Amino acid sequence: MSSHEQQAKTLIEALPYIQKFTGKTIVVKYGGNAMISDELRSAVMSDIVLLALVGIHVVVVHGGGPEISDMLKKLNHTSRFVDGLRYTDEVTMDVVQSVLCGKVNKNLVAQLNRLGGRAIGLCGIDGQLFQAEQLDEKYGLVGRVVGVDPEPVTNAMSSGYIPVVSTVAQGVDADRIYNVNADTAAAKLAVALNAEKLILLTDVRGLLRDPENEETLIRSVGALEIPQLISSGIVSGGMIPKLECCVDALNGGVGRIHLLDGRIPHSILIELLSNQGIGTMLHKEF
Repeated sequence: MSSHEQQAKTLIEALPYIQKFTGKTIVVKYGGNAMISDELRSAVMSDIVLLALVGIHVVVVHGGGPEISDMLKKLNHTSRFVDGLRYTDEVTMDVVQSVLCGKVNKNLVAQLNRLGGRAIGLCGIDGQLFQAEQLDEKYGLVGRVVGVDPEPVTNAMSSGYIPVVSTVAQGVDADRIYNVNADTAAAKLAVALNAEKLILLTDVRGLLRDPENEETLIRSVGALEIPQLISSGIVSGGMIPKLECCVDALNGGVGRIHLLDGRIPHSILIELLSNQGIGTMLHKEF
């Protein structure tokens, strides 16, 4: 098959998926290596612009751990982690707010715009998009999302914009701003938007039966299987809270959740618009 025929085949293969998802909402949680590497970041942003141009409503929710750590280092302020979560004192919270809502958010907006998208930056405080209570004093100013008002996002989408959302939250238990987990925030927002899909870009191939062997990828998992995967130890560490928020999202009405390897260029397009499918898909039914 010639390269032209192959290109045509790829486009024809994408057509039914474009028809299926046009007008639907897809939430992409963006972080990890895909955020650090210029090449991977460009691929992710290109995927998002393409999806938006074919009529899919894409919402980007992002973290920015490495950027936050870099800025704290410049300030000679030590990053500390408790149970895998960044301990957030007042100085760290100032940096989180400045870096996430400022530098990282606006850089992503600028890149999407340069690639031909129409992006607009929002932070979780805007319009009280994310409302949170303190998770536990041992984590400092880390919040648990207790409410979502999706109106700032839906307004942006209805005006033709790609919303890019940073994960800080308005405190409802005190006059504070909280740092919130980006996976959880993305999952809660996906529920509030009645999203067709939630995509979590990770630094692994997906859910693995053996974390040391990428050939043991679990391609499809029902929500009811997840507690057993956790109790058996197949799922451990940082993947546990990730999957728990996925179960909540599925129970809240999100159609499908995909754990994708953000280290693979264009993993979003491969998953959504081809027969190939990569990563792990989580669904409600068996």
